[in-house]
Amino acid sequence: MTREVHHYINGAIVQGTSGRFGDVYNPALGAVQAKVALATREEVTTAIDAAQAAQPAWAALNPQRRARILGKFVDLIRANMDELASLLSSEHGKVLADARGDIERGLDVLEFSMGAPHLLKGENSDSVGSGIDTYSMRQPLGVVAGITPFNFPAMIPLWKLGPAVASGNAFILKPSERCPSVPFRLAELATEAGFPAGIVQVVNGDRTAVDALLEDPRVRAYGFVGSTPIAQSIYARAAELGKRAQCFGGAKNHCVIMPDADLDQVADALVGAAYGSAGERCMALSVALPVGKETADRLVEKLTERIAPLKVGAWDNPDADYGPLVGRDAYERVRSYIDQGVEAGADLLVDGRDLVVEGYESGFFIGPSLFDNVTKDMSIYTDEIFGPVLCIVRCADYEEALALVNDHEYGNGVAIMTNNGGAARDFAHRVQVGMVGINVPIPVPIGYYTFGGWKASSFGDLNQHGPDAFRFYTKTKTVTERWPSEPSTGAKFIMPLGDQS
Repeated sequence: MTREVHHYINGAIVQGTSGRFGDVYNPALGAVQAKVALATREEVTTAIDAAQAAQPAWAALNPQRRARILGKFVDLIRANMDELASLLSSEHGKVLADARGDIERGLDVLEFSMGAPHLLKGENSDSVGSGIDTYSMRQPLGVVAGITPFNFPAMIPLWKLGPAVASGNAFILKPSERCPSVPFRLAELATEAGFPAGIVQVVNGDRTAVDALLEDPRVRAYGFVGSTPIAQSIYARAAELGKRAQCFGGAKNHCVIMPDADLDQVADALVGAAYGSAGERCMALSVALPVGKETADRLVEKLTERIAPLKVGAWDNPDADYGPLVGRDAYERVRSYIDQGVEAGADLLVDGRDLVVEGYESGFFIGPSLFDNVTKDMSIYTDEIFGPVLCIVRCADYEEALALVNDHEYGNGVAIMTNNGGAARDFAHRVQVGMVGINVPIPVPIGYYTFGGWKASSFGDLNQHGPDAFRFYTKTKTVTERWPSEPSTGAKFIMPLGDQS
């Protein structure tokens, strides 16, 4: 009998009633391994009811006590790491070591969120006027929701969950229906850790569930990660309804390679950053911009040497460098882009389209692919492929490379490889991208800094994790108080100034 994944509402497993299910694949086998219930609007409303009922008492709890529960949650996730990584790998396809990394980066943010007692402190000013003091406080929004993608089934839900609940909110997660098991299991562990019923819930579903979360006036904020068109749509809808939203979309991350860079280090970095997790990362480096013909020629030679021995295999193969794509649609999409690159005239130096993994002939595997002489008008350059495809765009000089990065519609992540401190500093200041790596191929900030791109990669003023997350999940209230000790001197008809009572 096929395993079914349902909802986790009000501290308990709730069977879906819609009669609609989505297929959950094992991408290495290319076969359905489970079914996920797709929620009705009524089921989403039930979750919101539970969140609304539980949130006031949770918000009133001492933030240090909320942090202690979060600490127990961290401990339980670590204790169940093997189970969670295995679930994650079998549904997403990424190899086990990468799955553990997915979970660990989520734990980084949970651990940062345990600092909520400090992060939620307001400000205080004495004697802003005669006998007048002013102070501010940060208060939770109430009920908030996360809508998260398939490619990081643990990390991104935890990035949303940690700051939201540490701030005193109730959190409802709508994870990707492709990879529902880890988010569901995390909700169970949250209850075991001591979160009250209704504070951490998971509602599985499709657009019906998303629309229900968006349209309910009790849900005050949304954290979304996915494609740019949907990110922009959710952000616009939330703004129309007077709600907060931080929505993160697509990416096309470039790496500028200067002539003075150590090309052995560069090639190693590019191979890992382009092909790790089958390229299904929003921070994957998918465009290399070598400066000068000699740099490009040498880079191509070193890349092809390193790509040849890469091993693509099933999630549980300890020797595999990366696994399959998440689904047949992703597989066909990536193959189509490789076809488009060939038709457009780019040089396909390494072709991964016909890879077959022995014993997993029906799996969604694509080998590493490398294009040279790509131009900026080709779809393989303009579009986010989200697969193991690296494009080389040759640049005559540094200014041309910088202009390519700045002119692209996406502005998520970028890297420069150089031994020249002046060039690196100039690049960091002039590049129009939200996250910059200097000799760091995947510049994902650590949990106590914020994560977020620019341009079409991000919609909203505040980023994920770090201090921005606590600003996003709280609202500031400013109190100006006076305790009169003298009789009134009559009404005043001008705006009070800072040095007046």
